[in-house]
Amino acid sequence: MSDDLYGSETLADRTAAALARDVVAPVRAFAERLARDAGALGVLFYGSNLRTGSLEGVLDFYVLLPGPQVERIWPRVSYHEWVHDGVPLRAKVATMAMETFRAAAAGARLDTTIWARFVQPSGLAWQQDEGAGALVADAVAQAARTAARLAVALGPEAGTPEDYWRALFRATYAAEFRVEKAGREDSILAANRAHFDGLLPLALSAQAIRFARCANGTIRPEITARDRARTLAWWKRRQRLGKPYNVMRLLKASTTFEGASRYAAWKIERHTGVPVTITPWRERHPVLSAPGVLWQVWRGRKALANAEGKAR
Repeated sequence: MSDDLYGSETLADRTAAALARDVVAPVRAFAERLARDAGALGVLFYGSNLRTGSLEGVLDFYVLLPGPQVERIWPRVSYHEWVHDGVPLRAKVATMAMETFRAAAAGARLDTTIWARFVQPSGLAWQQDEGAGALVADAVAQAARTAARLAVALGPEAGTPEDYWRALFRATYAAEFRVEKAGREDSILAANRAHFDGLLPLALSAQAIRFARCANGTIRPEITARDRARTLAWWKRRQRLGKPYNVMRLLKASTTFEGASRYAAWKIERHTGVPVTITPWRERHPVLSAPGVLWQVWRGRKALANAEGKAR
């Protein structure tokens, strides 16, 4: 059974519907505020808060700008706090040029994080206009094409779509400089079954990669040995450079992360229960102020432990 029997839905249809998913009003308001301040074309919202609708923790946004990319190592990362209708909101914001985002999603850059991230669910929380929204949707569709192409090159000769996505995420997590629990790829698929259901055939068809549908829900991609080798060679280069590139991004973020002190203070209080006062000096010198912050947290934890002991 060939790919033309999967119905009339296209990858563009699926992507547009996915990006139009419900995003709670406070998140849309925050996205609009970020967009207006930056002069953005569009703002993507992603992460677990997209799925749950929760406003707890830190919201994740990508702000996409018109014009050329300014930074050579992107995206620029910043932390923002805002009170909307009496509700405190916190966000980690990545900012980059729309064209760089689209090129990275299409696999034309060495970076793996864009297409690996945005083949997963995201919502278009704000758009400048319909034209800008179409640019964002095309880039997200490119991410699905890139991810699907690598998934079938890495996966078995025949398998379920989950087998291919699992092979993809296992490889991309291993290539990045970050620690994930074993089986992270399974939790992604389990939490987003509706999103991934039927996505692989659409992403393959969108780039004329044919496949046969076999028994028990499996498919057999019809890719030549030459095409598989070409895709794997493309991946090997990105795999080799994945960790060094991510180290460079982390080093850059450590010196340019706007609002880093406030973000760290929030994380410390969330995990220890000890509030950290951010003075202007600490805001300007987060590294130099770290010993004083640690001393403050140590004393605070000790005081909390003593208070709990007396309460017993």
